[in-house]
Amino acid sequence: MGKLGRRAVVFGAGAAAGVAGARWLKSDVPVLAGTRPLGPQAAANTLNDASGLSQTPIAKHVILTDDPGESLVAALRAELKEAAAAGRPVNLGAARHSMGGQAIPRGGTAITHDNARITLDSAARRYLAPAGARWHQVIAQLDPVGASPAVMQSNSDFGLAATFSVNAHGWPVPYGPMGATVHRLTMVLPDGELVSASRSENAELFAMAMGGYGLIGLITELEVDMVDNQRLLPSFTRMEAEAFAPAFRAAVDDPEVPMAYGRLNVGREGFMSEALLITYRADPDSTEMPPAAYASGLTSRAAARLYRWQLGNERMKRFRWWTEARFAPVMAGAATRSALMNEPVLTLDDRDERRTDILHEYFVPFDRFSDFLRVCREVIPASYQEFLNVTLRFVDTDGESWLSYARVPRIAAVMSFSQEMTERGEADMARMTRALIEGINRIGGAYYLPYRPHATLDQLQTAYPRAAEFAARKREIDPGLLLRNNLWDSYLGQL
Repeated sequence: MGKLGRRAVVFGAGAAAGVAGARWLKSDVPVLAGTRPLGPQAAANTLNDASGLSQTPIAKHVILTDDPGESLVAALRAELKEAAAAGRPVNLGAARHSMGGQAIPRGGTAITHDNARITLDSAARRYLAPAGARWHQVIAQLDPVGASPAVMQSNSDFGLAATFSVNAHGWPVPYGPMGATVHRLTMVLPDGELVSASRSENAELFAMAMGGYGLIGLITELEVDMVDNQRLLPSFTRMEAEAFAPAFRAAVDDPEVPMAYGRLNVGREGFMSEALLITYRADPDSTEMPPAAYASGLTSRAAARLYRWQLGNERMKRFRWWTEARFAPVMAGAATRSALMNEPVLTLDDRDERRTDILHEYFVPFDRFSDFLRVCREVIPASYQEFLNVTLRFVDTDGESWLSYARVPRIAAVMSFSQEMTERGEADMARMTRALIEGINRIGGAYYLPYRPHATLDQLQTAYPRAAEFAARKREIDPGLLLRNNLWDSYLGQL
């Protein structure tokens, strides 16, 4: 049997997981009739994010490369002290792929930590990593010893502390968010105190920092679970969309399935009427374990082009669905667990300065999945947004994070849209987003906070019932409100 190779398989799982790096609209780009372009060119002393729509003035951007320890702590304390004296906010980030300024301090000090010195504890099946280590750097150091991250964010460009701070999830099963695999962390609090936090030490700080968007402390390192790497074989099952939830639940509950995800068709004809369930099991022929290279192969690049050719082309959307549902099951071959997750986000870059990729993510109870489909069918086709992809993943219960989006096991629907970088495109995206959030809140679901800030404050409080409690306790921990970002400025700070 022919094999398409591991990159085609990983692209299927990660296509809506991330977007290309920040982009800005150039002044010579044509303007659509009746519209005005958004996203001005990058200026000095500004930062943007992956949306290209969040250009934000900052006072300074500091890149620290110190190993976790006294030198890094001293540098962070110095930045906090200087910012406090100047009355400006601080944020510690990595790739800054959030899409609404959640990792940018307006008028403040942006700190990036860039260090990947990882220590392995093979006996405990854990690794100790700096806050700024990227997932592909973790994989590069775990892979030679036959290990793999238990849970990591897709794609592999993002920082570990950033993943913990947004409590992102992955697509290995049957896990909850990445925070569930973190045992301990160290962080510098706003007053400069260095603390160690875990489920048994400073447990409240640990739970608030998990999914706390950097508003509680500046994380310096984390102790995280690793698991055995495996060589895996995929299987594909096509079904009606309404049948997906019970089939996915059965796959997640199967101890022989370590990775699984789903897809829905996105063409306007028969919109979201069909689903594809992809599951992985151990390959009985596991003698060959090639390294998990951090690179996009030929098949991934070809899949990315096919992904882009869907833009404004319903025939191409149908063709892509055919390749995933009919062609891929015949051609896909074995891949290691780490290789499946080690895909750079650059693969998905559209290189079109007139448009930007916008992600949505919704967390839906299994027993309300049919209602989720109904909401999407009512709202999305009524917009003029280009809908390119939806990937379905499993997230187990998260009862720890104060801003938990999975208070029961959920199906996570990761959606990718291509939006005009115009006022018209932004206004339509905002209207559509609020309509989706409203419908999904009504069925007991939640939306994810790292994306465009279009939700109303009431919608945020419905999806995150502890938001006001989080904000009140944050004010006690950080009375000077030194650690801030747009999530605080536009939402949590209003509670």
